[in-house]
Amino acid sequence: MSRRRKIIVLCAAALLAYPGVTYVQALTYPGNAPWGVRTVDWLRDMGGGQVVNAVENWWYTRHQPPNTAPPPDSLPGTAPAGQQAVPGTHPGAVGVTGIPLPGEGVWVPGARLPDGAAADYTTFVRPDPQHAAVVAGVAWLNQSLVRTTLIAGTKEPRGAAGPEGAAVPGSLRRSLLATFNSGFKMRDCACGVYLDGVQGPSLREGAASAVVHVNGRVTVDQWGRDAALGPDVVAVRQNLDLVVDNGKPVTGLWQNPAGQWGSASNQFQYTWRSGLGVDRAGNLIYVAGDKLTLTTLAQALVQAGVVRGMELDIHAQMVSFNSYRPDLPGIPPQHLLPSMQGSPDRYLAADQRDFFAVTLAAAGQSARSR
Repeated sequence: MSRRRKIIVLCAAALLAYPGVTYVQALTYPGNAPWGVRTVDWLRDMGGGQVVNAVENWWYTRHQPPNTAPPPDSLPGTAPAGQQAVPGTHPGAVGVTGIPLPGEGVWVPGARLPDGAAADYTTFVRPDPQHAAVVAGVAWLNQSLVRTTLIAGTKEPRGAAGPEGAAVPGSLRRSLLATFNSGFKMRDCACGVYLDGVQGPSLREGAASAVVHVNGRVTVDQWGRDAALGPDVVAVRQNLDLVVDNGKPVTGLWQNPAGQWGSASNQFQYTWRSGLGVDRAGNLIYVAGDKLTLTTLAQALVQAGVVRGMELDIHAQMVSFNSYRPDLPGIPPQHLLPSMQGSPDRYLAADQRDFFAVTLAAAGQSARSR
């Protein structure tokens, strides 16, 4: 074989070996992430983002939900009679259209403080009039009683957190009330993050932003209009643009004209979606459900009382809200909706993605990012 041919063969072998090596690295990278998620992330990192987007659009836009009542086992549990109201601040009324199902729009109290006040409530709504089977779970967190922390994963937002730092730290576990997913990978949302005193990727003007303040409260803002960096801010997680503003869905969600809400046609996908917002009293509201389009996610946020809201992550393996009962240590954690995938203990082990942890303020835990 000529020297030229040997060089060509060696170069071809190197080119073929590179994808295999990087794929193995992706499959073995520290932090919890299912095989499918690792594979899709690897494809995107290898320049296959447009192909992944096209396949997702093809699949999720062709699997519309039925216009029938949801199966009873897909609905969260309801509160015993007389237990819906407890002392303390209560969530506002939930918007329900049509004839409600049992428990629909009825708030169920969660963890209690010694005086009996509930720190969190949950319920569900059906935000899609054309598809009655679609259910969105809602969690309401009383920000006078809780503190929220943004925790970095082993890979996102910057790949800076070691395995020990990518889970709920031991100091927070006795008072842990809830954990929930963050947003898109940083490269996919054209946005930034501020965490542990470091900004990077850079925060984007106009982006929807979950802002964690030094007192542990979270505001959901349009960056540069409603919020800016200052001594009161300990963490910022951006994701796309606001989907709810002034208590209404933002104009243009259905068209997504400039890709403000993800890749082209992403808004049409019937898939798991999650969102975060604040109500008029400043309390935190998380919403998630399967077979939601971007528009019906925004509608669910509005029904839940959100005045400013943002989309978080999407797809089944990414959407996760898990509630704990620090007041009743023997009660196992639960998903917001029974059909959520993965373990309710997901964020007690190191995870590749950043996430939020919510604790009872009464325990005196620090709200600073970790």
